[in-house]
Amino acid sequence: MYRELRTHTKGTLLPTALTVTFVILEVVMDVTIPYLMAHLLDRGVSSANMGEIYKWGAILLGCSALALTFGVLSGHYAALASTAFARNVRAGLFGKIQSFSFSNIDTFSTASLVTRMTADVTNVQRSFQMLTRIAVRSPAMLTFAFFMALKLNSTLSLVYIVSIPVLGIGLFVLIRSVYPIFGKVFKTYDRLNLVVQENIRGIRVVKSFVREEHEKQKFNAVSDSIYQDFSKAEKTIALNSPLMQSTMYFSLIAISFIAARLIVADRMTTGQLMSFVSYTSQILMSLMMLSMVIVMLTISRASAVRIEEVLAQESDIDENPSGLATVKDGSVVFENVFFSYTKEKESCCLKGINLTIESGQTVGILGATGSGKTSLVQLIARLYDTTDGTVRVGGHDVRHYQTKALRQAVGMVLQKSMLFGGTIAENLRWGNSEASDDELVWAASIAQADSFIRSFPDGYESHIEQDGSNVSGGQRQRLSIARALLKRPKILILDDSTSAVDTKTDAKIQEALTGELADSTKIVIAQRVASVIDSDQIIILDEGTIHAVGTHTELLDSCRLYQELYASQGHKEALP
Repeated sequence: MYRELRTHTKGTLLPTALTVTFVILEVVMDVTIPYLMAHLLDRGVSSANMGEIYKWGAILLGCSALALTFGVLSGHYAALASTAFARNVRAGLFGKIQSFSFSNIDTFSTASLVTRMTADVTNVQRSFQMLTRIAVRSPAMLTFAFFMALKLNSTLSLVYIVSIPVLGIGLFVLIRSVYPIFGKVFKTYDRLNLVVQENIRGIRVVKSFVREEHEKQKFNAVSDSIYQDFSKAEKTIALNSPLMQSTMYFSLIAISFIAARLIVADRMTTGQLMSFVSYTSQILMSLMMLSMVIVMLTISRASAVRIEEVLAQESDIDENPSGLATVKDGSVVFENVFFSYTKEKESCCLKGINLTIESGQTVGILGATGSGKTSLVQLIARLYDTTDGTVRVGGHDVRHYQTKALRQAVGMVLQKSMLFGGTIAENLRWGNSEASDDELVWAASIAQADSFIRSFPDGYESHIEQDGSNVSGGQRQRLSIARALLKRPKILILDDSTSAVDTKTDAKIQEALTGELADSTKIVIAQRVASVIDSDQIIILDEGTIHAVGTHTELLDSCRLYQELYASQGHKEALP
């Protein structure tokens, strides 16, 4: 267990070793102080010898100063080790997520991944720090204090034979009862993050439908669930303190009763009794601190398991670093392709797809919502792998390419245009980080974006807010197209990426693409027939199968589904 987490300890070994060393030295000083205190009382105070008082007082001050120094150093190095560990784990999680395929990401929700990289990592970081300090200090204190108490008086030490097992068993029962609660709480945190993310991302919709109160109620319901679970767990954990106090009081009463008889019999001194009481407090407090460690580990165990799930998850798409590094051309062939998001052939959203697209062709894809249009084109860039069958690009199975090389050759503009915080130029250069200013203008001109970009005060250096919230939907789509064009792709896929653009601008984009990217294969998913009417072939998808393939004229003559679609968009002459 935690094999993946253990691989992220780079840079923590030296500070961890120093932490453990200074913690042990601090404990040695702490258990030495009561022993020296006994000498101070018996040899100095009891005999009114100021020389002994000064002597042992100076030694006590020196030991206290050393204990303080060792404590500060152990805290310093523990912080270094734990923060380095947290940094490594976060980097490991983020790197692992970057390697995931879409199906891997579908396994975890976005909200869950955010929780794992924030709250869960913080919990594990705290536990790491406690393991290097308190988890070392408590057993060391327990061992050394018990040894010193046994050295002082073996008869009194028998009290521990009763008190330690009682406290230990009680703490074990408490911890065992709260672990399932914490496991449940972190799953609820995922739901809380999801509610918050949906609300913030969709705040315009929330306000336009006046649903603020509904969103508050939804948030409060999840938040109250976390409150109830945490309250239940904390109430259980709160029993630690009375259990600890009652055990300590019982021990002190028993020690006082036995010690009184020993002192009367002149078999024990008052100073030794004071030291023994101090050791009793140290032993029981070390058990209490150990229980705190166990509680924290119980909380972090749920977090560690969730982190391990991500780190141990292997991408179901092999990056194939030794594969083909060059895509010859933009030809695409589907050979009896079946695809299911659940990997089960019985629930396929694409069934028996056979299709040939020549390099340089313009292909339109039409179909009702849920007919499989987006699923079809995602297989080309290998965002998903087929459940059965083969997809060939440039004459080779897409699985034979290096994934990076394949995706570099495919420019894909997804249904939802995603822009990132930064300037327009920075967003466009996602397509080509080395693109010159002239190339930015070239791509933006084809996407019909250059004119509105220049209308901004700062032009291409104008700032884009996260998710492109300060530009319109049509502008986001045109910037996304320009970004894809800068890749100079052999295959350009536009997945309903002009839906927010007016018909006139859409026609200009299609015309510019045909002229400027004559050698590239262009695949256009659209809702409007006008967007694909001039395509070399138009594919009609229906419930995951190819219903018909042909040019506009051919489909208008032979395909009833295409006729109805064409007519529904204002072309009544299409119906025979």
